Amino acid sequence: MTEHTTDRQAAVAAFNEYRNLLFTAAYDILGSVSDAEDVVQDTWLRWEKVDHAKVEHPRIYMMRITVHRAVDQLRKARRSRVDYVGPWLPEPLVTEQDAADRLERQGGVALGLLVVLETLSPLERAAFVLREAFAFEYAEIAGMLDKSPAAVRQLVHRARGHVHARRPRFVADHENARIAAERFVNAAIGGSLSDLLDVLAPDATLWNDGGGRVRAALRPVHGAAKVAHLMAAVGPRFSDHEIRWVHSGGTPTALLSTGGMPAVVVTVETDPSGKWVRDIYGMANPDKLAHLTGR
Repeated sequence: MTEHTTDRQAAVAAFNEYRNLLFTAAYDILGSVSDAEDVVQDTWLRWEKVDHAKVEHPRIYMMRITVHRAVDQLRKARRSRVDYVGPWLPEPLVTEQDAADRLERQGGVALGLLVVLETLSPLERAAFVLREAFAFEYAEIAGMLDKSPAAVRQLVHRARGHVHARRPRFVADHENARIAAERFVNAAIGGSLSDLLDVLAPDATLWNDGGGRVRAALRPVHGAAKVAHLMAAVGPRFSDHEIRWVHSGGTPTALLSTGGMPAVVVTVETDPSGKWVRDIYGMANPDKLAHLTGR
């Protein structure tokens, strides 16, 4: 076995060890599965060309490449979203329960928080994700963003203030949240206005992303009564669809499909008790569901 072959095998092994970490970080910064996959591929192409013997910390080195590419891609993506039709929601990253648990332990951000992160600058978002979701040290983040540790602290401080003002932290009871989510989806598909009102929090909000490709609300729908009436009218259209419960960032998520083709992904978040549905995110844009085909 040649030295070159041994070096390449070591490079592949190191990349594979951190691939999930790199993808999750890229996804949390971008909110796009396809773009995150492209960023990870670019990271590999750069990683395989370096002199690996001179890299002291492969994890930090590869993460720096990923973060740089993700921040650049986010800036480009936001410029292209100026004319987007209706609310823009992140692409759903759905996993089975065990995989969702593993993803949460390695970092990762819930969908509702990803929506809030869309209001941050690219650098604020990257700094927040790296610190809050992955617990990197300020000095490590500074190296990834080409900033001083003091500047990174300021980025994280501003991001935290903005995020916490719009989304106070709490951990919902997982079992209650799952039950509430299932009650909501079943009530919507059954067209039961009374059952929907029984499970919706008074300040419930519905976001729908159709991207101009399918009919969807062009603005967030606020208030239990308005959400219930809309869902009771629309939900029965999916009564013949297969419903599979998955997770998106650890949050109960229903994947509705027909003939192996995903039609809509509904992510349901509750209040702290886990008993009342507070936020509903409906992804119906087929362009953002293509990666789920056949699941």
